[in-house]
Amino acid sequence: MSDTENARPGFWKRLTQGLTKTASGLSSGITDLFTKRKLDADTLEDLEDVLIRADLGVETAARIAEAVGKGRYDKTIEPDEVRALIAAEIEAVLKPVARPLVLDAAAKPFVLLMVGVNGSGKTTTIGKVAAKLRADGKKVVLAAGDTFRAAAIEQLKVWADRTGAAIVAREPGADAAGVAFDGLAKARADGADVLIVDTAGRLQNRAELMAELEKVVRVLKKQEPDAPHAVVLVLDATVGQNALSQVEAFRRVAGVTGLVMTKLDGTARGGILVAIAAKHGLPVHLIGVGEGVDDLQPFEARDFARAIVGLD
Repeated sequence: MSDTENARPGFWKRLTQGLTKTASGLSSGITDLFTKRKLDADTLEDLEDVLIRADLGVETAARIAEAVGKGRYDKTIEPDEVRALIAAEIEAVLKPVARPLVLDAAAKPFVLLMVGVNGSGKTTTIGKVAAKLRADGKKVVLAAGDTFRAAAIEQLKVWADRTGAAIVAREPGADAAGVAFDGLAKARADGADVLIVDTAGRLQNRAELMAELEKVVRVLKKQEPDAPHAVVLVLDATVGQNALSQVEAFRRVAGVTGLVMTKLDGTARGGILVAIAAKHGLPVHLIGVGEGVDDLQPFEARDFARAIVGLD
């Protein structure tokens, strides 16, 4: 799932624009704090507050404030210098987790299970990933395991048509584990490279839906002990702190191996990605800043760190 060279500049521009809400809150807070003011304990405490308000998380905010203060007490420091220091600290947190989604060619079909709550952009993300895989010449099967929503099944059928992927679907309300079972059987029969399984957008506090997700995982493992080979959680950036509890719940139930974050273009809470990276250390494979196929791209730590503080 490599990124094309020509997609990057356009995507960087969209990312910068998309993170404007997050960046403007952070940037104006920094400007207000550091314009004609010497750096002291109060300034650093106020900086921590600005960083926490941007959803960067308490631990990360404290670490960044400490780094900014190092060797600079009682000195005047320019807002742009502070932005650069913060970007460097954020990049250091994000670099270890910025890892592309790599499909093991030895696992054929590679089983990718997609999880997440309703409205996170999960089904759309599946469609975009399928489009990229098809463009790379991969044979893809989609399994419409979000049987709770007729709209999700229809949406996935549209993506299958659009991308030339095969699809396995049943009627709304059908057993999701049965759909996953059929999907793997078809992927094997077709000699497909990748099977992507959609799942119901369960809220993490709905016990019966989480039990169903466990069953999907169990059924896949029965057919293929190593499956699912990747469990990717799709998170909506606009939910802010709630995303942290989603990561915890889905890790527990489905053994999440990586993350995709969507809707970074509509939020003032883009910093939550940093808080999640610091707390969980899970790979962040892709980020989304819009509806188009090219608006989902591999996650780059430096680009994100600079965009979030408003640096070009």
